[in-house]
Amino acid sequence: MEEHEVYSAVGEQGFCELVAAFYRQIPQDDILGPMYRGRDLAGAEQRLRDFLIYRFGGPQHYIERRGHPRLRMRHAPFAVNQAARERWLRFMNNALETVELPAEAKQVLQNFFDGTASFLINTPE
Repeated sequence: MEEHEVYSAVGEQGFCELVAAFYRQIPQDDILGPMYRGRDLAGAEQRLRDFLIYRFGGPQHYIERRGHPRLRMRHAPFAVNQAARERWLRFMNNALETVELPAEAKQVLQNFFDGTASFLINTPE
């Protein structure tokens, strides 16, 4: 499955469920939770959902609302180290296990999440 085909296989509902399952793990976490304290968690959830839908072949609501993703710039205010990367990836993999998505789509998403999580590291251990 190609990346641009994931949305047609998963649909908006699949991305909604995936991102909701991911964000349910955040508030009580000792590494990622503090990054979100005092911030708009519901807004962060919507932005991630819109980004993933756009990135994987769905409607371009993210681009219409936010413009180019500029992921490194948008994550610069947060200290993303290896531990944060690993926790983020674990929570996203947990979410992928929780929701029912086609196996091929899950594999494409896992590959993307793994590479992107590494790309966003901006702080040494």
